[in-house]
Amino acid sequence: MAGTRLDGRVERGNRTRQLVLRRTVDIASVEGLEALSVGRLATELQLSKSGVFSLFGSKQELQLATVREAARIYVEQVIRPASETPAGVARIWRLCELWLDYSQGRVFPGGCFFYEVIAEFDARSGPVHDAVAQAQRDWAAHVEHTITEARDLGELRSDTDAAQLAFELIALMETANAVSVLRDETDVYRRARVAILSRLRAAATDPSLAPEPS
Repeated sequence: MAGTRLDGRVERGNRTRQLVLRRTVDIASVEGLEALSVGRLATELQLSKSGVFSLFGSKQELQLATVREAARIYVEQVIRPASETPAGVARIWRLCELWLDYSQGRVFPGGCFFYEVIAEFDARSGPVHDAVAQAQRDWAAHVEHTITEARDLGELRSDTDAAQLAFELIALMETANAVSVLRDETDVYRRARVAILSRLRAAATDPSLAPEPS
């Protein structure tokens, strides 16, 4: 019986933790990680302050857990679905397309979660800065690896600079996100798609490997 009661408490604690983190990633995507507080979360989610605090122990751990949760959602929405497309130019395009859908669809209400918190923590130091910086490095490395795969398969020209192309594609995606959030408009996503496809077709050994921009 004691084990059953303990399992029940753990399960309830996990559910509450997920409830809290779903709210924290939404708040942080609009207002930043510094906007998170135990009191605010307790009030908005109708939980006790002590209950919320016991799940994380400190504001810093709450922020770190929020970054981890955002990364989990990011993988679920962008990275994993793109990996189902065969390696090559098609996978690069699918990765970019999913990222633009993730931003335009407002998986997080403030657009890309990481774009918001990078701006908040880029000039700071400490564990939260390090976690955010690592997430950005991981994303850039993943895009570069996907491009390198396509080059090694012969679908991109042999002189393609994978790091440079990754930088350009990420810049196009992030610009679309930033302008859309700032101006509350969506045509920038179409423009980003056109620019990305044009760049991929120019780099491809066979332009038909990527759809025609429209």
